[in-house]
Amino acid sequence: MLKARFRAGLTQDAVAERMGTTRRAIFRLESAGKQAPSLATLKRYAIAVGCELLVCLVPHKATESY
Repeated sequence: MLKARFRAGLTQDAVAERMGTTRRAIFRLESAGKQAPSLATLKRYAIAVGCELLVCLVPHKATESY
């Protein structure tokens, strides 16, 4: 996340403004904390820093089953 924000040349304040939240919320989001952000929050962050959020499930080898 930090790389994406730095690449966009944005501060935490700028991302917070684009997302309609606080700098503190962005700090917590970018920190490896105990809370897992929702996909909606991650998508809003991605849009704010000029990225696209991709979620991908990749199957295991065909011989493995669950």
